[in-house]
Amino acid sequence: MKELQEKLLNILVAEGVAKVGFSYVGDLLPERYKHLKSAVTVAIRLSQQIIDDIDINLGPTHTYFHHYRTVNTFIDQTTLKTSNILENWGYLAMAVPASQSINKDGWKYQSLFPHRTAATRSGIGWIGKNSSLVTEEFGPRIRLGTVLTNMEFDYHTPIVVSLCGKCDICVKACPANALVGGLWKAGMNREKLLDPHACSQHMHKAYQHIGRGAVCGICIKACPKGVRIKG
Repeated sequence: MKELQEKLLNILVAEGVAKVGFSYVGDLLPERYKHLKSAVTVAIRLSQQIIDDIDINLGPTHTYFHHYRTVNTFIDQTTLKTSNILENWGYLAMAVPASQSINKDGWKYQSLFPHRTAATRSGIGWIGKNSSLVTEEFGPRIRLGTVLTNMEFDYHTPIVVSLCGKCDICVKACPANALVGGLWKAGMNREKLLDPHACSQHMHKAYQHIGRGAVCGICIKACPKGVRIKG
């Protein structure tokens, strides 16, 4: 089993994945998916230059919107490849869409399964006050993908509390006042960190000229974690 896990890790790193995590999530899944007890998390870096070009006052750029969509496509292709590899090895696997926001039947802009939860379970990072996953290496300047599978792994050590401390730069920078400012801990309700409706509505109104209001990125740009400019 460890040999296959190492083989999968090497394949994903060769594909350009920045970080890979393995976690147990069987206790979090609905009954119909509980057999898919493991999660493979892939973290893809966002372009340092493109994030730097986001203006705290004016908002995202057209290039960021294109980059956001391109990275999502790359994540979906990577998780599809991961699923195919696992199934070729005789396991069940299901890739969670990279960017899916379900807002019906009480879902409240949530995805099928939260990428950030799997990422914290695998020790990749913690959930910041901006409600994004924050890593030591790249801050929140990443996007995540998740594959659920019934394959067992040598699971990584979870991160269960925020490391943001007293920093609230992202909270002050949010033009929608959608960030509550709470310190995350495992199991916390998302509404204690973020008002998703306020975030969505602001993007739709303020940035209609860029992807019809589908992106913002100001809280990611504002975070001091992962900011490493060379040259």
